[in-house]
Amino acid sequence: MKSLSPGQIRVLAGFKSENLSTTSFYLDTDKSRQTKKEIAVSFKNLLNEGRTRLESMDLSRTRKQSLLQDLDKIGRFGTQSLPAWNAAGLAIFACTGAKFWEEMALPRAPRNHFIFDRSLYVRPLASILDEYRHICALLLDRQEARWYEVFMGEISLVDSLKSDVPSRVREGGWQGYESKRIERHIDAHLHDHFKKASLKTFELFKKNRFDWLFLGCKEEYRSDFEPLLHPYLKERLKGWLKTDSNNTEDKILKQTLEMEKKLKAEEEATLAQSLVSELEKGGRAVSGMKEVLRKLNTWGVQSLVLSRNFSAEGRTCPKCHYLYVDEVRCPVCQVKTEKVQDIVHESVHAALDKKVQVRYITPPSKLDRYGKIGAFLRFKA
Repeated sequence: MKSLSPGQIRVLAGFKSENLSTTSFYLDTDKSRQTKKEIAVSFKNLLNEGRTRLESMDLSRTRKQSLLQDLDKIGRFGTQSLPAWNAAGLAIFACTGAKFWEEMALPRAPRNHFIFDRSLYVRPLASILDEYRHICALLLDRQEARWYEVFMGEISLVDSLKSDVPSRVREGGWQGYESKRIERHIDAHLHDHFKKASLKTFELFKKNRFDWLFLGCKEEYRSDFEPLLHPYLKERLKGWLKTDSNNTEDKILKQTLEMEKKLKAEEEATLAQSLVSELEKGGRAVSGMKEVLRKLNTWGVQSLVLSRNFSAEGRTCPKCHYLYVDEVRCPVCQVKTEKVQDIVHESVHAALDKKVQVRYITPPSKLDRYGKIGAFLRFKA
């Protein structure tokens, strides 16, 4: 079972079979909101819906046989593995005729649905992935440092450091020169400890490439430690964790997720405002499905911005694979275009193929007034 990552989404998006169709199956398996029996019933209903839809589809015998085998295999998975499934969501991607099968545990429950199409339906994965950031949470005190990785609602300890820093002398215990000399000695040990912690943090960044850094330490240590961070880390330092002697992984995770949610909302609002500002001044941005697809077709898009759960029908050229809203014939190839259920999904595929960044904004937002889709461009429109 593969984990959800940008690379894995690109692999799935790139899978195509010229002579066969694919099956994409999504199921809400969140046991905090439903019983195992309710999940099993939803699974069975979704599978039956798929069989009914497949019977009415006008497909070649080879395509239909492969899709039937997909549904049979998904059904067996439900019998054997679904009762013990612990993730909030399940995604299955299949093309049995091409010997392709991939199952994936999702950190957030998707909408129950399935898609038969020429390519795998990965848009829900891209949307879920966009909700999360790779976070490094560093807890630092005068003798110890611990680094945690937080991603998709889970936390794991990745490294730790201990230093032999002497305790502070009690006030009034020493006098004059000797007292100051000892304090300087202790400060040097503390500085060395902080320096080691900052270097270790940068090593972890080079290895894991986290997006955000959250730091938990006493207020008095911030001004000593932060200047020691590499500039790349200072850019990623996004928040401060409250620390105490009773900090557990669960408490650290709860704080981190609360901060992540707040920062993500701020990030989305800033993104929407940046796009609107660029549109209003006639800069390097377009909005609306037609204009976005036109620029995406011609490699003009730098990043694609979508409203979550937005979908619309459209058309695609089977020869050059250009995307259109309503063109019956491709203006480039003069070939009749094919209708697709979700042109937004196709635009995500095209963006991923072109290594274009895909960003999502949770509605309601300012993007709603601009067709729920926009793009930053490589060059001015």
